[in-house]
Amino acid sequence: MKKTRKTLITLACLLLLSAPTVFAQDCCLGDFNCDLDVDGTDAFKFKEDFGRSDCPDCPSPALVPKTGQTISYEDYDDGYYEKGVGWPSPRFTDNGDGTVTDNLSELVWLKNANCFGERTWSQAMSDCNGLAEGEDCGGGFLLSDGSSAGDWRLPNVRELFSIIDFEECNPSLPSGHPFINVQTNLQPDDYYYSSTTYKAAYYVGAWVVRMFDGYVNGHYKTLSYYVWPVRGGQ
Repeated sequence: MKKTRKTLITLACLLLLSAPTVFAQDCCLGDFNCDLDVDGTDAFKFKEDFGRSDCPDCPSPALVPKTGQTISYEDYDDGYYEKGVGWPSPRFTDNGDGTVTDNLSELVWLKNANCFGERTWSQAMSDCNGLAEGEDCGGGFLLSDGSSAGDWRLPNVRELFSIIDFEECNPSLPSGHPFINVQTNLQPDDYYYSSTTYKAAYYVGAWVVRMFDGYVNGHYKTLSYYVWPVRGGQ
């Protein structure tokens, strides 16, 4: 019995030694420890974290979150199914330094939703890019998050729209949110700029979002709307 076991172990070692090394095209083809080849060490890594890889070449699915609507107005509508990734509780965390983290997307937003007033599209992007620790938005608001110029940016339309709660209004943000100075008057200029151009055939416009009701539209980039900086993201 012992001799048989020893023989099997010897054969297994010989097979491992004689097997050609398989070089992965990227970190998603079995190269779980991302050392650019597939060998026995990958089995240990797979066992350690069930095959998850920190390699940037292995994108995870872009999961769609819930809308926030829980009331069903008719069978089989959004409120009936409530499909999507559930929101964490709390949805937002006030970091105490002038910033708020969305625990669903991990985006970091400026707590003061009206630091710069109304700006054109170009001015909005420039203001966001120049935002840094020490920024004084007035009203006792002083940014103290350790950020530097270039860390902040104007959110794209999906990021800006991601904080909308479809069961809330005035503002259309999740209940109990910690933001201040969110502009919600139903006036023609009460929109927030995104960094996304409206359409390829309408490049003079940009997507904007109204925080009163979550309405999304495209308006001329030369018009002046509100600015809500963000940082982080994938």
